[in-house]
Amino acid sequence: MTDPEIRLRSMVQALRENQYRITPQRLAILKILAESKGHPSVESIYARVKPNFPTTSLATIYKNVAVLKDLNQVLELGFSDDSNRYDGNKPYDHPHVVCTICKKILDPDIAALEDMTQELVRLTGFSITRHRLDFFGICPECREKAKRQ
Repeated sequence: MTDPEIRLRSMVQALRENQYRITPQRLAILKILAESKGHPSVESIYARVKPNFPTTSLATIYKNVAVLKDLNQVLELGFSDDSNRYDGNKPYDHPHVVCTICKKILDPDIAALEDMTQELVRLTGFSITRHRLDFFGICPECREKAKRQ
C-alpha cells in the first residue's frame, strides 16, 4: 500500500496542475480514496462525506471521481453484479482478490505478473497496454461465518 499522505499530495497536485480548486468537500473525497484499503464505491464515499458536508450530493461525488479517473488518479474496478469500486491508493493496473460474499477487495503483491505479461507478449505478439486480473473467492472471515451457521 502506498503511503496515504504521499497519495493525497499527488492527487492534490494533479488537480491543481489541471486548474481544479481544492474545496473542503473535494479534499474529503481525496482523503477517503488515498487512505482506501477496501476500494470504496461512490455510494460508500458519499456516506462518509455526507455527515461532515450535508449539502454534498451523490452527483458531486460521481463528478469528482470521474475527474480523478480522467487524471489517472484512481483506478476504476467495474463489476457486472455490483457498483463500480475505486482504488485511489494504487491507481494503476494490479491484480485483485474479491470475496464473492462480502465484496471485500484485496491487493495481493504478485511478482509473477510481469513474467505473465511478457509471456503473453511473446505468445500473441500483442503490445500489452493495460491488464486486469481479478481472482474471485470467499475470504477467511466469510468462510468462518459459514462454518458457524
